[in-house]
Amino acid sequence: MRRATKLDKLRWLIVYSTDGIMLAALIGYYDLYLRWQLGVPLPVVVTGAVLLLIFNVLATRPHRIAIRGGARPTAILAVAGIIGLVLAVTGLMWAVPAWLAALAPFVRRRTVVVASVLTVVAFNLYMGLLGANVLGLLLVQTLLTVISVGGMLANLWLWGVAKEAYEGQEARSRLAVSEERLRFAHDLNSLLGQSLLDIATRTENASHALPADARAAADEMFAVRDLARQSLREVRSVVQSYRAVDLDEMLASVRAVLEAADVRCTVQAETGSLPPEARTLLATVVREGATNVLKHSNAERCTITIEDGVLEMSNDGLSGPVGEHAPNGLAGLAQRVRAAGGTLEAAPTPEGRYLLRAAVPA
Repeated sequence: MRRATKLDKLRWLIVYSTDGIMLAALIGYYDLYLRWQLGVPLPVVVTGAVLLLIFNVLATRPHRIAIRGGARPTAILAVAGIIGLVLAVTGLMWAVPAWLAALAPFVRRRTVVVASVLTVVAFNLYMGLLGANVLGLLLVQTLLTVISVGGMLANLWLWGVAKEAYEGQEARSRLAVSEERLRFAHDLNSLLGQSLLDIATRTENASHALPADARAAADEMFAVRDLARQSLREVRSVVQSYRAVDLDEMLASVRAVLEAADVRCTVQAETGSLPPEARTLLATVVREGATNVLKHSNAERCTITIEDGVLEMSNDGLSGPVGEHAPNGLAGLAQRVRAAGGTLEAAPTPEGRYLLRAAVPA
């Protein structure tokens, strides 16, 4: 099951807070109760309550669709608008502000402002003709309309800002990966380009010298062989430096990533005396362990310790039986650790935690 990100949690907060704004129309039930107490027939009150319930259910859908980026739900808005109009004709204006708020994500702001003013004016003129206290109704309806429409627009604006920020972080991460790949490609191009040019030149020289001086041609081919071996060593050196991972940087990065995913991470590491090969290997284990915590557990706490070349990484997110490790995951990593003279184990503990333990020559 995918772990909820901070963006997911913010979306839930915005959706549920908007539900609270839309459910202000629930005041209409109390209004219906008072009307029943004043002698309005029960069937009329029940019909009004049913219509208001249908409206409340419909009103919780549009902002969810807007947050998902869906198309305007014309049918839902039309049915909710008709119900709101019917209730308003009977003097129940509580659904009108909620309908305007539901409409707000799908029209221009100017349109929703004009519609809000027109509904407030029209409803109060209508109630004035019926002899109602227009001043009180005007104040209440205006306040509810401002809260409902303003709250909806504010929540949608907040969601847009949060989504842009999250997408910006992802874009920066992808850009960093692309820049690293470009750097690696540039290094290889610079290295191999010159080497291949030298090899091509000496091979051509050998082909010209071969008919007249076989010894000179052989010397050129020996030089080509030496160039090829040198190029191979240089390529291996570049690839090795590209694959090398700094352990301290990896620990800091993993801690930041886990904390961002609401996993409290504690790190206690003594890495100063470790040789470069051991540091790179342990950094790879830490990265793989953090990936497993994020993808395959529901951990809330994670502890990472490194002492005398022994890495222990444990978390409290064990939620079921543990299967075999994937060949390209911990199983493949265990082979690399064993090839370097170390050991790697990953299993649940009696305390209900999951422990990843790697020991490398220090």
